Amino acid sequence: MGRDGERRPDRSEGFGEHLLGALLDQAHELPPHLIAPLVADAVRGFGGRDPVLLLQDYGQLVLVPLSGRGLAAGEPVPIDGSSAGAAFLRGASVEVPQGDGVRVYLPLLDGGDEVGVLALTLDDVDGDDRRLLRRFASLVADLLVTKSGYTDRIFQARRLQPMSVAAEIQWSLLPPLAMTAPKVAVAGILEPAYQVAGDSFDYALNDDLLHVATIDAMGHGLDAAAMATVAIGAYRHARRADIGLAEIYAFMDRAIAEQFGPDHFVTAQMMRLNTVSGHLQWVNAGHPHPLLIRDHVVVERLESVTTLPVGFGGEEPVISERVLRHGDRVLCFTDGLVEEREAGGEQFGEEQLIDWVNRVERSQAGVRAVVRALSHVLKEKRGGRTSDDATLFLIEWR
Repeated sequence: MGRDGERRPDRSEGFGEHLLGALLDQAHELPPHLIAPLVADAVRGFGGRDPVLLLQDYGQLVLVPLSGRGLAAGEPVPIDGSSAGAAFLRGASVEVPQGDGVRVYLPLLDGGDEVGVLALTLDDVDGDDRRLLRRFASLVADLLVTKSGYTDRIFQARRLQPMSVAAEIQWSLLPPLAMTAPKVAVAGILEPAYQVAGDSFDYALNDDLLHVATIDAMGHGLDAAAMATVAIGAYRHARRADIGLAEIYAFMDRAIAEQFGPDHFVTAQMMRLNTVSGHLQWVNAGHPHPLLIRDHVVVERLESVTTLPVGFGGEEPVISERVLRHGDRVLCFTDGLVEEREAGGEQFGEEQLIDWVNRVERSQAGVRAVVRALSHVLKEKRGGRTSDDATLFLIEWR
């Protein structure tokens, strides 16, 4: 029985299979604008109420309600200090008892990345409910990711301020901001989110090999975005040809030189991590040295011979190598993070970066939470300025 002696809605295993199966049957040709009523009807079907779909904004500061028939309206919810934000950052459900039942916040997980949070209220919650809600949230996340390729409404909901054309291009290039797999986890972030132009990153997990690239195209605006587009396209093309890091560098170098001429360049860092052995290889073409984090402390810079930025016709690069230990993290970043001038005119610098990495590593858990918290605290400590693009990309060998 439920509250006030009423019969409790059926949320058993069999009911859950029937409900999720019916949703899957409808999802195939579902128009994007009908996601909201589909979710709302399903929530009512298992005795829930007041459903809200909360999506992460591009600046990764708040969770923004998605509008739609059947969904409760509301204001953006801060990620820090809210129950919805706690579910989002932890990637685990949060239950908050209320006078009329239990408000449940469910992370919308898709392949280790997180779309946002589904919030709803139930009279009470037991093991059957939690199992059904977890599976339902996974299906909703898949729906949102799949249908976002057919509509602008989901992208529009996530914007809290105007976005530049250059940033529009960069966001369209990016892979999911985070990925979690049994042997490896990654997370990246770009700033300024709504004005970024020349910075980007890319990754792929091909069998047991994790491939990663971070780039920084010279200049600002559309010119930088165009170079970044060619650089990422050339990287992907070469990577998918299964050639080595030195050959990837050469391919990207030719692509930039041929398209933009000898006075243009892109700094880049390409990595490969064997997720079975922990063997890390990388080529550094003008980037700051990555930081090796062990037991939540920066233990060293991964120094290497640095070759010329792509586009300058450098010689065959030296491939640096290191074997990681289980739990090691590698933090890649672009120079915009450390070259920003503080109010007194001094550069922010790598020493301050390392100090804040150590502090944030001790206070946060997963790579996604660490990258997000680090980006925001570093921007604050740099006086809130982002005169140049800045990128963070964190790899954890599990």
